[in-house]
Amino acid sequence: MKLMLMDVIEYTTSDGPGFRTSIYSSGCSHQCKNCQNPQTWNLAAGNPVEVDDLLKMVMNFEFADVTFSGGDPFFQVEAFTELAQKIKANSSKNIWCYTGYTFEQIVANKHLSMMLPHIDVLVDGRFIEELKDPDLLFRGSSNQRLIDVQASIKKGETVLLDYNPFNLKTQAKHASSALQFQHV
Repeated sequence: MKLMLMDVIEYTTSDGPGFRTSIYSSGCSHQCKNCQNPQTWNLAAGNPVEVDDLLKMVMNFEFADVTFSGGDPFFQVEAFTELAQKIKANSSKNIWCYTGYTFEQIVANKHLSMMLPHIDVLVDGRFIEELKDPDLLFRGSSNQRLIDVQASIKKGETVLLDYNPFNLKTQAKHASSALQFQHV
């Protein structure tokens, strides 16, 4: 299976905690006003890369975790799910994923939710220019959330990750709404 990618950035520290391999997908239908990557909206703008070739690249960076970004990785959910499954089967790397969808929208969609069992943190929600906050860690606007995906699946409700780089233990907060998981 192939992914359409714009870029792969090795050993970055801007798309999640620690060193990461960030995989920038092409294809996005959200088209957020003042998006930082509007060149990624067109799926055809990317270059095709085999999932297994990308897996080898990810595995070569032993100390780097993984971030899926874009574009929107859920625009190519089947291929990103396959990649996430293979990363988890071959390593202990954590996977962060950025999306313009909300966690609740993904959970409500059986097709989109196929990736959830294989990712650790979801940074959800569209970028909203009016809510832009440069002081937020790993987010562009204040509506975007850091979701602890595995805790959310286990509890059946949205669990927010309270990431604090100055505290070795991060705290999970429970969002108020319970979720109906259709696929996970």
